[in-house]
Amino acid sequence: MGVISTILGLVGFGWGISLGLVVGYFLFIYLQPTEVKDPIIRSLGEMDAKSLEELLHEIPLWVKNPDYDRVDWLNKFLKDIWPYLDKAICKMVRQQAQPYIDQYGPKYKMDSIEFESLTLGTLPPTFVGMKVYDTKEKEMILEPSFKFAGNPNIIVAVKAFGLKATVQLVDVQVFATARITLKPLVPVFPCFSKIVVSLMDKPHVDFGLKLLGGDVMAIPGLYGFVQETIRDQVAAMYMWPKTLEIPVIDDPSAAKRPVGIVEVKIIRAKNLVKKDFMGKSDPYVKLQLVNTVLSKTTRTKMSTLNPEWNETFKLLVQDPKSQSLELQIFDWEKIGAHEKMGMQIVPLKDLVEDQPKTYTVPLVKNMDPNDEANTRKNRGEITFEMTFKPFKEEDNNEDIAAEAMDGSQRGSDNPNGGLLSVTIHQAEEVEGKHHTNPFVEVHFRGEKKKTSVIKKNRDPRWDTEFTWDLADSPASDKLHIEVHSKGSSMNMVHRQESLGYVDIPLNDVVKNKRINETYSLTDSGRGKIQVELNWRTV
Repeated sequence: MGVISTILGLVGFGWGISLGLVVGYFLFIYLQPTEVKDPIIRSLGEMDAKSLEELLHEIPLWVKNPDYDRVDWLNKFLKDIWPYLDKAICKMVRQQAQPYIDQYGPKYKMDSIEFESLTLGTLPPTFVGMKVYDTKEKEMILEPSFKFAGNPNIIVAVKAFGLKATVQLVDVQVFATARITLKPLVPVFPCFSKIVVSLMDKPHVDFGLKLLGGDVMAIPGLYGFVQETIRDQVAAMYMWPKTLEIPVIDDPSAAKRPVGIVEVKIIRAKNLVKKDFMGKSDPYVKLQLVNTVLSKTTRTKMSTLNPEWNETFKLLVQDPKSQSLELQIFDWEKIGAHEKMGMQIVPLKDLVEDQPKTYTVPLVKNMDPNDEANTRKNRGEITFEMTFKPFKEEDNNEDIAAEAMDGSQRGSDNPNGGLLSVTIHQAEEVEGKHHTNPFVEVHFRGEKKKTSVIKKNRDPRWDTEFTWDLADSPASDKLHIEVHSKGSSMNMVHRQESLGYVDIPLNDVVKNKRINETYSLTDSGRGKIQVELNWRTV
């Protein structure tokens, strides 16, 4: 009886399933609405906020913020190159991780640690927008916002005490907005010295973690704790104003700010070589720091082989541990090139702060130790004194950034002297009536300094720096800057033409230490000039 009932039950179940599928199919076909309405089409501007949220779950940044640009070309480029980029990144990760595995594996009694699988998946990151800043500095600032919702498969196998355990990382999601600064810009490929990266807000990080095949993140409370901990730790290390610096090229002079000045007193020279027909010479000294542009020269002493100058000069120092002072003595000639009499290079690393040190060094023809000409002929000696004076640093970079965030203003009422640096970067839309060959004159405390003349250019660029060593603060002074156009020597009527001027009070630069602004020129129409001012106390 039990067998018969079982057979009948199975037959009834089969007939019921078949009958249900047939009835359901006919009901689905014949009960469809016969009247089909056209969809309502409206512009985005006519929709309310709720409708927009339903239509666009994630509105791109270039829609919400007009200053963000679309970078579809970059996403297409990433999509095409991602298979190759994935392999390159994974290969680099293996190479970078291997030394740490070899170092810490035996320390924690692990027999081996290896990647059973390492791939970032087939889905590349997507850039949802990018902002570019114009700071008028020697830098380029990019602010990309990206999302990475990938399907990586990273499996790490650990063997210890005869047992094997595997850890698998899957379903990684990272959403972040970063600020990438390429600085300083230099005339050497790839045209920037380092990359500085910061996060502009806490990143969103989500992932799955499997241990021995089980989902560790399924443990109650662990998922939220791990996610928030990662967000906080990453933000603590890299969230602006904190940065991650990646050096690109080794150019010490390009990346470092001046840290002080070296005061050089040229005292005398003895037994110099004879260059003139009368058995005498007309020597002067040219001094500069090695691999820098700015140089200083002494007065020329006429008809002597044992000149005495007792002249003092000051040069900006960026790294006293690596920089050196170069001294060259020339014989002044009224006609023709000045003839070199000798030279010497002295490193600054032996100087003690604020303590003068006197040197008497022999002169050589050049700095090649294998050149016999350096020992064949006595070229005399030079005596000079050097003193390294570091700048006073009232604030460090972190303090400045913190004050910028809370809106406070730095100030300094230090009445002491220091070094005023004026850099004329460029001018815009300057044009004369008869010619446009602009140059700049900088007037300060009765002294005038000039840039070079750039011919036939309405937007000239000089990047010329002038310095003044001051005994007192220039807080109550003004800097007078004039832009002129120089005509040709044949133009006797319009030899020089004014293109505008500007007066800059120096109170702000004394308080803020540095200002880089673009000023409108008076009597120049739409002319502008970019000037960078630096004040450093010693």
